[in-house]
Parts: sequence; C-alpha cells; structure tokens
Amino acid sequence: MHAICETCGTQFTTTTPPDHCPICEDERQYVGWRGQRWTTMEGLAARHRSRLEEDAGLFALGMTPPFAIDQRALLLPTDAGTILWECVPLVTEDGVAALKARGGVDRIIISHPHFYASMVSWSEALGNIPILLHAADRDWVMRPAPQVEFWEGDRLALSDSVTLIRCGGHFPGSTALHWRDGPRPGGALFPGDALQVVMDRRHVTFMYSYPNYLPMTAADVRGIRDRLAGLRFEDVYGYTWGRDIIGGGREAVDRSFNRFLARLEA
Repeated sequence: MHAICETCGTQFTTTTPPDHCPICEDERQYVGWRGQRWTTMEGLAARHRSRLEEDAGLFALGMTPPFAIDQRALLLPTDAGTILWECVPLVTEDGVAALKARGGVDRIIISHPHFYASMVSWSEALGNIPILLHAADRDWVMRPAPQVEFWEGDRLALSDSVTLIRCGGHFPGSTALHWRDGPRPGGALFPGDALQVVMDRRHVTFMYSYPNYLPMTAADVRGIRDRLAGLRFEDVYGYTWGRDIIGGGREAVDRSFNRFLARLEA
C-alpha cells in the first residue's frame, strides 16, 4: 500500500515510508510534533470512515474522525461535467458508491498541493478519471500518474459557467473555481486556501502559511484581487465543513481585501 503522511495526508508513490515528507518540511506546513509519521490506506480504514453529508447544499465527502488537515471534497454538478473539487486521503467503498449513485465524477480538480491527498487512488476508484492541477505546482505531486493533467496561465474556461483562476499567493498555482450558475442563483467561488474563509464566516483571509501564521505579501493579495475582478458570486465555499459564506460573498471578499491590505500597509 502507498505511504500516506499522517500530518498532511498526502499519498506517495512508494510503498515503504520515505525518510521525509517534502510538503510538511516546506515552511508553509510543518512536521508533526511526534516527528514524521506514516500510515497507509489500510491503516486509515482501520481508524476512520468516510463522512458523507451535505454542506451548504452540495454533497460533500470527508473523514471521521478528522485526519491531517481535515479538508472536505465537494461534488459539483456543472455544465463542465461533474467535478470532484478537492480530495481527501481515505478512499472507501461507501464513498465511491455515494459518488457513483449521484451520477459519478467526470474529473477531479484540486486547488493546491495540501489537498492532493490520495488523488490517484480516488481517480482509479472512479474509473481512472482525469485529475486537473495547475502546472506551477507540478513539483509537489508526490504520486505521479497518467491521470494527472496540468493547465497553465491565469484562467481556464471549462465551460460557459465554470472557470479556473490561478490566484497564486499561498502556492504559485493556487487555484479557485468560479461557478457562475451554481449551486444557488448568483453563483459561487471555491477558493481552496488562496482565500480562506475565517471563523466569523463574514470574511476571508490571505496567508502564505496558515499553520505558521505567515501572511501573504501586499503584492500577492493585490494580485488575487485583480484576478478575481469582475467575477460575481453570492457564495464562497471554504476548505472544510461549514467554513462557507452563504449570501453576500462578493461583498465579503471585497471587504476582506480592503481590511487585510489596510493592516499590511498601516
């Protein structure tokens, strides 16, 4: 079984535990306080199960009890096909069955390397579907596979209503997905950690490292603001359960740009 890092949840090509996890040793992440530790899919399945629930009107997939970063994936039934946005470390039969019962998945798209998780195992379980990542982050793929495809540039239109935006800042290829027509009227933004919904659920924040509290530079925040200019959305779906801004999302993001830059420039 492929090795999985217990701190970040990333699956590696090797079946023997590596000496290091480059993702955790990067300054944006951290090595767990007990040192570098590894598990496998079998090890995860012995202690965890899939969490299958709705989150703000979308079917969501996660793990219980929580593991590693505790992100959840969202199923987006768009005019660009059915997209699994983000990925989680544990693949289970009931998780795969739940996705197939909802029509299956056409493509996995992931915002940035901290959520690559067990993306290749999920692809295999769902019929070797493609995985779309930004090329700027290709060096962080710890389990390369033919299913992994890379896109380049600052924007990629997948359909009339679905567009990927390279935000940068957190990682060079940090990606947000804009769904103009859904899931509710007014559309939604799915920003991963490029913009993270904070605990008050009325703002987002902009960090180079979330666990180590390193803010993005003012230039990076302005760059994200410029790349998102002109996009309308009512809702912002954050990285984990319940971290969502439902209604007034565009205004919340604009307020957040202004207050964050004001603090940086004070």
